[in-house]
Amino acid sequence: MNQPETNALEAGKSGEKPGLQEAVDIAREHPPRTLRLAEEIMLLLFDEAEGAFTRMPALQRDYALAGSVLLDLTLESRIDTDPERLFVLDPEPVGDDLLDPMLVRIVQSSDTHDAGHWIRQAVAQANDAFDRSAGRLVERGILERKERRFLGIRRRARYEIADAEALKPKRRVLRILSDTDIPDVRDMVLISLADACGILESLLSAREFHAAAGRIDQIRNLDPVGRSVSKMLGAIRAALAAFETS
Repeated sequence: MNQPETNALEAGKSGEKPGLQEAVDIAREHPPRTLRLAEEIMLLLFDEAEGAFTRMPALQRDYALAGSVLLDLTLESRIDTDPERLFVLDPEPVGDDLLDPMLVRIVQSSDTHDAGHWIRQAVAQANDAFDRSAGRLVERGILERKERRFLGIRRRARYEIADAEALKPKRRVLRILSDTDIPDVRDMVLISLADACGILESLLSAREFHAAAGRIDQIRNLDPVGRSVSKMLGAIRAALAAFETS
C-alpha cells in the first residue's frame, strides 16, 4: 500500500483520471468473480429459516455493510486513513458497482474529512449496498429470490439457498475460529469486521462466543497487510460505539 497520496479534490478535478461515473455504470454490468466483503457479510447475516438477512439489528448491519465497502477500497489500495483524515491513494475506479460509487464520492469531495465522516456517509448508503449485494448473490446463482403474494398483494421477498456457496462464508469463519492457523488477509478482515459489528455474537451461542474470544482477539490483532486495514477497522468500531452511546 505504499502508493503516492492523492488529494481528493485534485483527483476528482485534475482530468488525469476521467470517466469515474461512466466506469461505475460499466461496472454494474460486470460484477467481479470473487465475492466482495459486503456479499460475504450478507451471507453471514442470512437466516435460512426466515429467508431473509435478519440475524441482527439494522443499525449494526448497516455499519457492517458500510465498513465492507471502505475496507474493500482499502484492500484495493484506493484509500487510506490517518487520525485526522481519510485520503485517496488512487482515484482509478475498481470496476465494481459496490465500491466505485463510494470512491466517486470521496474523490469528488472538495473538503477533507476523517474516516468517521466517510463511515457515516457509507452508512447512509447502506440500503443501496444491501440491495446491490442481495441482487448480485441472486445473479451469481447463490441465492434465489421469491416474491411472496397474499390475495394478490406482493409482500416481502423471500430468499432461498440455490447453491452451497451460500454456506461457505459461515463455515469458513467457524472453521477459522476453531483452529490455530493464520487466516488469509480477506478472512482476517471479514472476521474482524464481523466482530466489530456484533455479527459473530449472532452466529455463535453464548458459550461458543465465550470459547472463541481468545481466538477472535488473536485474529483482530494480526495485521499482515499493514496499518491501513487496522486503522479502518478501528475507525468503524469507534463510529459504531459513538452512535450507540449518543
